[in-house]
Parts: sequence; C-alpha cells; structure tokens
Amino acid sequence: MLVLLEHIILGIVQGLTEFLPISSTGHLVLFRKLFGLQEAGLLFDTMLHFGTLIAVVIVFWPEIRHVLINPTGKLARLLVVGTIPTAVIGLTFEDYFEEISRTGVTIGWEFLATGVIIWGVESMRRGTRKFDEINYTDALIIGTLQGAAILPAISRSGLTIAGSLMRGINRADAARFSFLLSLPAILGATGLQTLKLVRQPVETAAMIPMLVGTMCAAIAGYVAIRWMLKIISTGSMKGFAVYVWVLGIIILGMQYFGG
Repeated sequence: MLVLLEHIILGIVQGLTEFLPISSTGHLVLFRKLFGLQEAGLLFDTMLHFGTLIAVVIVFWPEIRHVLINPTGKLARLLVVGTIPTAVIGLTFEDYFEEISRTGVTIGWEFLATGVIIWGVESMRRGTRKFDEINYTDALIIGTLQGAAILPAISRSGLTIAGSLMRGINRADAARFSFLLSLPAILGATGLQTLKLVRQPVETAAMIPMLVGTMCAAIAGYVAIRWMLKIISTGSMKGFAVYVWVLGIIILGMQYFGG
C-alpha cells in the first residue's frame, strides 16, 4: 500500500509540475530521494512521461489532428524546427545531465534561476503577436530554450513560455505553442528511455503501482494544462516564482547546513 501511495504521489507531482513553470524533473528528483526510489527511477520516469503525453494529446487534439492531416503544413514545420535544437542539446549532453539529475546537487540554484526567469518575463510588456504569426526564428529560439531546460530544476514550460513572451507572442498563444512543442520532446524522451528498458525484466506486481501512477500523471497533467492556460491568459505567474525561490532556498539550506 505504501508503494502504491508513493507512485500516486509521484504521478500527481509529474503531471502538475510538467506543465506548471516549476520544473517536473526537479520535483521528481526531490520526491524520489524522499521515497528512496533513486535506483528504480528510469522505467517509472518513462511511464510518467507517457502519462503527461496523454494529457497533451487530449487537450490539443484539434491541433495534433491538423498536424497529422497536414504533415508538411506550417505548424508541423514549426514543431520540427523547434524540436531540432532540443534534440541536439539533449543528445549531446545526455550523460552529463543524467548525472546532475541523479545527484541533485544543483537543483537548489536552478529553482532560484527558474524564479528569476518567471518574474522577469512577468515584468515585461505584453506581446500582441498571434499564434499564426509565429515564425521559424521564433521556433528555433524557443526550441533552444527548451533544450536548455534539460537542467533538472529549470522549468521547461517556464523557459519556453518566457521565450515566446520575449518574442512578442501574446500570453495565451505563448502557452499554447509551449505545450505543443513539448509533445515531440516528451515523445522523443519517452522513446529513448523505452529503448534503454527493452531488455530489462519487469515484475508484474511492480507494474500495477506504476500504471496507477501513470494514470495519475495523465489526469494531473490535464488539469495543469487547463489551469496554466487560464492563469497565463488572465492572471500572473509571479506566485510560481515565489514558490520556486522558497523551494530553492530550503534545498540549499538543507544541502549546506542539513546534510
């Protein structure tokens, strides 16, 4: 029962933090350490990412259907251009960033940096460019920022939304493009992790809590996307900045003074 509860919590954490600008990887590093799951994280991480993938597909099915029907259309090309720098950065520095994620030694500073980014873009003048005005330069820049978010506690959604806003895209469409761009990134990461796990045996009993956690990630991810779209359209993200600042300070305090 305790294992099931841990997986439910991790699923909810992954689903919420993947799409809120507070870093899902950073939170998973924290919670895995709390639950002692550092050694058994890869398979479950893969399934959690699959859960958040389901959430994106459900919310943005009209856009995804459009891409599938028009694979050479502008939106499909923008997603390809935005995914290229993400893939290059991810594949080039994969081993290095996996080691950072495993140890968690830098996540306190990265949470603080995420807060600075969020607060900074909230203080900028609001853009007016619409979704159909997004160009290939925008996609390349935003995709590069998404690649930089491979650092465990740098928020992918926070950095890509920030990049979109800095390019003058209006807030609602900045979030929309950020979440759509996450689809090939999550799909690619899930595929790579799956390849690593092909030859690893999995006990049937261990799959039950993982499947439950995956379902929780999908549900929480759906809620987080809907909530984030509403927040960025009508509210402010500064509350998230304060949250990750407090979290970063607590983590650094524990690392330097608490062991």
